[in-house]
Amino acid sequence: MIETVLSYLQTHGFTETEARAAFTAGMVVISLILVVIAEVLTKRILLRIIVSVASKTKTIYDDLLVKHKVFSWLAHVVPPMLLYNLAVPVLQFFPQSIFVVQSLAMLYLTVIVVFAILSALDAMLEYYNQSTVAEKLPLKSFIQVIKTVVVSVGAVIVISRLIGKSPVVFFSGLGAFTAVIILVFKDSILGFVAGIQLSTNNLVKVGDWIEMPKYNVDGDVIDISLVTVSVQNWDKTISTIPAYALISEGFKNWRGMSDSGGRRITRSVTIDMNSVCFCDEAMVEKFSRVQLLQDYLQEKQREVDEYNAHHKVDTSSPVNGRRLTNLGTFRAYLVAYLRDHPKIDPDMTFLVRHLQPSENGIPVQIYVFSSDQVWANYEAIQADIMDHVLSILPFFELRIFQAPSGRDIQLAGNSLQTALSASRKPDGV
Repeated sequence: MIETVLSYLQTHGFTETEARAAFTAGMVVISLILVVIAEVLTKRILLRIIVSVASKTKTIYDDLLVKHKVFSWLAHVVPPMLLYNLAVPVLQFFPQSIFVVQSLAMLYLTVIVVFAILSALDAMLEYYNQSTVAEKLPLKSFIQVIKTVVVSVGAVIVISRLIGKSPVVFFSGLGAFTAVIILVFKDSILGFVAGIQLSTNNLVKVGDWIEMPKYNVDGDVIDISLVTVSVQNWDKTISTIPAYALISEGFKNWRGMSDSGGRRITRSVTIDMNSVCFCDEAMVEKFSRVQLLQDYLQEKQREVDEYNAHHKVDTSSPVNGRRLTNLGTFRAYLVAYLRDHPKIDPDMTFLVRHLQPSENGIPVQIYVFSSDQVWANYEAIQADIMDHVLSILPFFELRIFQAPSGRDIQLAGNSLQTALSASRKPDGV
């Protein structure tokens, strides 16, 4: 057929060279028309059918593929494949052009495939993030690793095609530049390895509250990428930390607190040790009217009386035997009050204890867990508890130790001045 066309052109005044050129030009036009038709068929008809079918299916993944334009990128595959296969018959009289056309078609096809794979990975990541498994194992770092490999392979194919060498030769030549690559991309490589460690070991995930004082980081993790971790601090600022910093320098993750169902409350009041004393009958009578202390006082008083009677203690001196104290009764009241509190978890660590006495007094510490982890509610709970503790201290005839302020010094001065004035008055005045 080709010879027939060439003979026909030559009989109409074309030379052999001109006939071949005209034949090639016509074939190029026909090929371009075929490419345009294929483009229209795939993008205008086939692509619309695929999108329509995807919208009617129950699965979500095909909708995500449409959203991320995976099918749109794949629709571009047909034209370069046609050009690559038509290059030999169309340009058979110009063999030097075949390599150029096929190389351009291959480059275009490589770029299309790379973008299609990247879009498919984005769709896969979004689909995965919608599952409950994503909370335990973030996949973003692994997806970024795969993207890096895909882009690198695509770049190697493109470069090797441009220089006319096999990709295998190009890969073998990279070994000589390994040391330079490690030196130049040190931070990226460290971040890459750290990102994989963070993900595989489940050290941190999106939504965790982490704290790194060195970087002024204190807030929720909002993104974990291949080389960085983004944290939204409580003041709504965004901090970006290198992933390898979390591995090499360490950080505090409050996930354990969140998973436990409670949030720790540790508060203490410092009692003036001069206000600690034994309870006399009047104090015991007053304390017995407190509902939360009635059972404790009955049991404790019975225990003390039995001990003193068994050991024949001389109770005329308060030093002998065992006696109730206002501080011990106050501590028992705190235990009963906190156990009765609706927002305190009684099944977690529950302590009301004395700390080491110092020149500032004896601290009484509350160490319990709130069942409400919401920050504002948690702060309100422990504030209410401390308000109550400070308010009831005078009832137990205990005093808070507090460094003297200007008002205290003024009152002490006024009292001293009044005393001195009274002492200077003559008798009978």
